[in-house]
Amino acid sequence: AIQLVTQAIQEDTNKNYEAAFKLYQQSLEHFMIGVKYEKNPTSKAIIMKRVEGYMTRAEQLRELLEGQAKPKVVAAGGTAEKEKDDEETDGDAEKNKLRGALASAVVSEKPNVKWDDVAGLEAAKEALKEAVILPARFPQLFTGKRRPWKGILLYGVSYLAKAVATEADSTFFSVSSSDLVSKWQGESERLVKNLFEMAREKKPSIIFIDEIDSLCSNRSEGESDSTRRIKTEFLVQMQGVGHSHDGILVLGATNVPWELDPAMRRRFEKRIYIPLPEVHARKVMLKIHLGDTPHSLNDADFTTLAAKAEGCSGSDISVLVREALMEPLRQCQQAQFFYRVRWGLYYWCDEKAHPAKNGPFLTPCEDDPPCPHCHMKLSSCAPTCAGCKAPCPRCGSYRMRLYDLPDRGFKDDQLKPPMVSM
Repeated sequence: AIQLVTQAIQEDTNKNYEAAFKLYQQSLEHFMIGVKYEKNPTSKAIIMKRVEGYMTRAEQLRELLEGQAKPKVVAAGGTAEKEKDDEETDGDAEKNKLRGALASAVVSEKPNVKWDDVAGLEAAKEALKEAVILPARFPQLFTGKRRPWKGILLYGVSYLAKAVATEADSTFFSVSSSDLVSKWQGESERLVKNLFEMAREKKPSIIFIDEIDSLCSNRSEGESDSTRRIKTEFLVQMQGVGHSHDGILVLGATNVPWELDPAMRRRFEKRIYIPLPEVHARKVMLKIHLGDTPHSLNDADFTTLAAKAEGCSGSDISVLVREALMEPLRQCQQAQFFYRVRWGLYYWCDEKAHPAKNGPFLTPCEDDPPCPHCHMKLSSCAPTCAGCKAPCPRCGSYRMRLYDLPDRGFKDDQLKPPMVSM
């Protein structure tokens, strides 16, 4: 680290700022590794003091290379005007850079989640329609003292935000802590400020902040200055003097609302608690997540499953259905007997949802073995045993494993999984 910083100082003295900046960065990385394993507190304090100085110089070089600290060439008699023009140019470049960093926060493609795709939560959906849809489509309703909500805090779920992004005819900004927190001092506050400026320019707009407690938790004495400045900038932008908030809705989501700063919590005028889904909502969620996957479940089966899923959240039900959808694939992997079925496996079934046999496709047998006449593979069977390779004369099943299909004259795409059932 000392060798690298010595080279950096030498390059800095020679006004080779680009090489000096890279060397400063490399030396700071080595210094931080040294501090991590340094046991002596005095030595650690000395190293950290020098690191702060090198870091300050590296930030100055970075600004210089980006054109912020460019020396101004001024003609005689035009000093004030030239400096003003240069400052405006530098300010525009900095603003464009920050807005470029926030470009990924703008949701250009709709998530394609409708209100009907969100099972239950009728009160929450009505409140969001009241705050988002009505002001955009019927602005004449909000006159005088009747004004739309400026901030809504969702307790417990962020899936509704996708429905808002789809249904609302507004510019949707979806941000998290990684979009707004920067390692450079002062840049995080400018990112927050530029976010709200972009929202005002493109209004009507919605700013969605997922897990807002990670950005705006309770202020305390031990927190860093940068964290406090981010919270202060949020408070100022959401309800500060000289900042118009018309046409902007701030939508926050958190699972721990009690950890939010009280001042930030007051900015969210409307607070919606999202409870766990009820029986009817769980039933609808099971059908939504199952989708058009072939299954043999009837309405009574869905009702039974919804009753047994008491206490499950929407995410839990999604994982439950995905686990159930993988079960037929596990049956394919574990099966030792397969029988042939017709095309349209899920349409040529009997009254018990069993597929009709004797077709060009294969599916695993439910029983092992399917019937008493099936050939049982013994240790005395030779690799070329005709009984092991021939289908059963009674039920027509083949004794083989999933990965033996090519060896038995079948193609991989001839395999059909069993139906999803109770």
